[in-house]
Amino acid sequence: MRGSDAIAAGLRSPPQSGVRVCTEINLTVAMEASPIVTSKQREEVVHGVPTEVVCTAFSNSVLVVVTQYGKMGTIVYVDPNTIGDNVGRPSLTTKVLLGKDEPLVHVCAKNLVAFVSQEAGNKPVLLAMALKDKTMEGIQALREVIRSCQVW
Repeated sequence: MRGSDAIAAGLRSPPQSGVRVCTEINLTVAMEASPIVTSKQREEVVHGVPTEVVCTAFSNSVLVVVTQYGKMGTIVYVDPNTIGDNVGRPSLTTKVLLGKDEPLVHVCAKNLVAFVSQEAGNKPVLLAMALKDKTMEGIQALREVIRSCQVW
C-alpha cells in the first residue's frame, strides 16, 4: 500500500519513541446512525517498552488487547460474578482460554481490567495480553493506557 493509500485508509505509520498515537474506529451500517463496534487504539512506550493497546466495545462484552510483543498472547476471560463481595462489587472470575494458565496471568488480568468491567456496567472482558513488563508498576502504567482507550 502506498503512503497516500495508507492515509486514505486511515492507517498510520508506527510512532516514534515516546510519541502517543490514538485511533478511534466506528463501523456503521449504511442505514444505521449508531456504530456497530467502537474501538480505540493507542501505541505508547511504557517503562521503555513499546506497547500497543486496543479496546473494542461490543453489546455484551469488552475486548482489550495489550501487547508488548506485537502478538495477542494469552487470552483470558474476565467475568464479574453476580454474587458480590461485602463491599457491593462483584468478584471477578478469570479463565485462560488460550495460552499459559499460571497464577501470574490471573493476577495480571484482574489488575489490568477489573476497572473496565466495573465501569462498563459489570460486563465481561476478553483480555488478550502479551507482556514483557509484569511488575506492579508496569501493570499500573498499562492500566492508565487502557483507561485512555475507553470505549465502554
